[in-house]
Amino acid sequence: MVRAVASPYYRYRHARVLHSLRVGLAMLVSILATTGIDIPHGIWSSVTLLVVIGGLQHHGNIRKKAAERAAGTLLGASIGLVLILQQNLIGSLPLTYVLMSIVAAICAWFAIGSSGYIGLLTAITMCIVAGHGDNLIDVGLWRTLNVLIGIVIALAFSFALPLHATYSWRYGLADNLRECARIYARLLQGETISEDEQIKSFLRINKRLVQLRSLMPSVAKEIDVPQARLEEVQRLHRSVLSSLELLASGPLIRADAAARAAFAQEGGIGVRAVRSILLATARGLRFGRATQFRIPAASPLSPARSDAALKLPPDLQGPYWLGQRLAEQVDRLRALLLETEPNWNIERHARTLLKG
Repeated sequence: MVRAVASPYYRYRHARVLHSLRVGLAMLVSILATTGIDIPHGIWSSVTLLVVIGGLQHHGNIRKKAAERAAGTLLGASIGLVLILQQNLIGSLPLTYVLMSIVAAICAWFAIGSSGYIGLLTAITMCIVAGHGDNLIDVGLWRTLNVLIGIVIALAFSFALPLHATYSWRYGLADNLRECARIYARLLQGETISEDEQIKSFLRINKRLVQLRSLMPSVAKEIDVPQARLEEVQRLHRSVLSSLELLASGPLIRADAAARAAFAQEGGIGVRAVRSILLATARGLRFGRATQFRIPAASPLSPARSDAALKLPPDLQGPYWLGQRLAEQVDRLRALLLETEPNWNIERHARTLLKG
């Protein structure tokens, strides 16, 4: 069980379950730490806990967003206490309502910017602590205390078995490359691929491609790689997919099995090499092994040759050059991942630290 929980791939496959357990245990601790010892208004500790880590999963966004949410919560609690104090001193509810509205408007201004969590949670916590300005000062202080307790518990549990966004990015990219290799091999080996099957396959790959983009900011923070490098990986991956879609929807798919076999043989595209590189890259990403990224010596990529293209029927000469372009993109993607491997290979980095 310990090995399973410690396995990054296991945590990737069961990310929702682990996140649910983490938040559930944090909620239990919050209840025991407040209601269990009869701290007044303890429910706000649990509310704060859910607001801070309820939607945080990856290590890369936990560090930034947990800090932002904690800052917004503390700022909102301070503003709430100030509003209660001014209400007790001046005693004008209309003034309190106006001040709260002004604070809410300012928070809304920042809520749609880069620090949106801070602005949003500042306004929410202000209302928790101050109510509509009619809360007593002791109520505001107790709620502030509960907010602080909720933040401490949330931050403590936010780092319990977090799922690194880097692993999700690696495994998702590996799944896509493996599926691209399968489609490419079937396409050039003359197997029949129905239109519905093609649509479903490319929808799955495109869905993962979108998910990979959403992970990139967190991945960049975790492995200290400029996001521009990850954008280049994303661009090459998209180019590979686009080329594959064009091959799968062009004249090649309408050719019979013999014509496709002749295309693969005479075209000199290196079907085995492209498929081998895609699968080797997928294995390297999955298991964190840099040696997997080397081109197999038995099946190197073949250079483009105009004489080879001329041997093909006219309607297959376009797919030939497209296939050469695909092979070039696959090799560039492999080289870029190999270049950044010391950063995203978290397992090797951890082993190096342990040996040191």
